Amino acid sequence: MGSGSAIYPSLKGKRVAITGGGSGIGAGLVAGFVGQGAKVHFLDIAEAESHELIARLEGAGPAPVFHRCDLTDVEAIAAVFDRIGDVEVMVNNAGNDDRHALQEVTSEYFDGRIAVNLKHMLFCAKAVAPRMKALGGGAIINFGSISWRLGLKDLVVYETAKAGIEGMTRALARELGRDGIRVTCVVPGNVQTPRQQMWYSPEGEAEIVASQCLDGRIQPADVAALTLFLASDDARFCTGHAYLIDAGWS
Repeated sequence: MGSGSAIYPSLKGKRVAITGGGSGIGAGLVAGFVGQGAKVHFLDIAEAESHELIARLEGAGPAPVFHRCDLTDVEAIAAVFDRIGDVEVMVNNAGNDDRHALQEVTSEYFDGRIAVNLKHMLFCAKAVAPRMKALGGGAIINFGSISWRLGLKDLVVYETAKAGIEGMTRALARELGRDGIRVTCVVPGNVQTPRQQMWYSPEGEAEIVASQCLDGRIQPADVAALTLFLASDDARFCTGHAYLIDAGWS
């Protein structure tokens, strides 16, 4: 975290679980919570990147714990959270935005994309909610996308899942609110990560900036900053809504 970044005392020592934490936005989230002094567990299938992240964060705060988990396997999700135990902040970040055309979509592909982009968020929430209730409350933060708001091409199944995440967030906020559990949704714009740079030429990068109201490219640390606020006690009356960080694109 930068020297001018906010510190949230309420996050120190908090038990945090993050999906897709090994790289990209997820790695930024892990780093952000570690910098707050939180006890971070992160789930991913990318073993090399995850171990590299842990090494890179040595000395930055409590060492994060990596759990290899295929998030399309509901039983595996339950088993990981049985090992983790109590969770006070659940960040559902994992997803996959592979491009696809409508005529290429099969039933199997559809089911797979929904599993990797939407289904696991519900089952992670299901796993942590009873523990949060017993602790007196908690925060669940789901990650959406501005892609469906913009109607970007070659992403119809991904955008369907991401739109569903915002609906799920509102439903969970209503269902879990009386247990002291807040449920919000972070909606990033185009964040400059190694994966996203696979899709864009320098000209494409310039088009993204031109579409925004602000100059510059959003970084994982910027998204982490919003997430840290929503996880903290400072956001105690934030629930049921989506919070955009897209430099004004949408």
